[in-house]
Amino acid sequence: QVQLVESGGGLVQAGDSLRLSCTASGRTSSSSAMGWFRQAPVKEREFVAAINRSGINTYYADSVKRRFTISRDNAKNTVYLQMNSLKPEDTAVYYCAVRLGRVVVSADPNNYDYWGQGTQVTVSS
Repeated sequence: QVQLVESGGGLVQAGDSLRLSCTASGRTSSSSAMGWFRQAPVKEREFVAAINRSGINTYYADSVKRRFTISRDNAKNTVYLQMNSLKPEDTAVYYCAVRLGRVVVSADPNNYDYWGQGTQVTVSS
């Protein structure tokens, strides 16, 4: 089992920045690819960003490229999502997820094994 706990969400204005954190406990996730997803009201969960086991390879949704940065600190079992130039359309619950034991990143939520409880990000115009 892996437990994932997100933090760092909040209410900000358009153009502001936030940094989300996701800390894993239980079975080690440092050997796994991890991802961030988000879900807005009445919308399906969508891919945001993913990072491979070493942290060298990253992958982003087109909607967040050049604004969001995913990174990880395996010593702390933590993955981060730095979000800059936030827009109202970024408003959603943000979830982190882990592909336990997998190296390669994926944008498909069905390829992830464990999920956090989510953290709300609200961007006002």
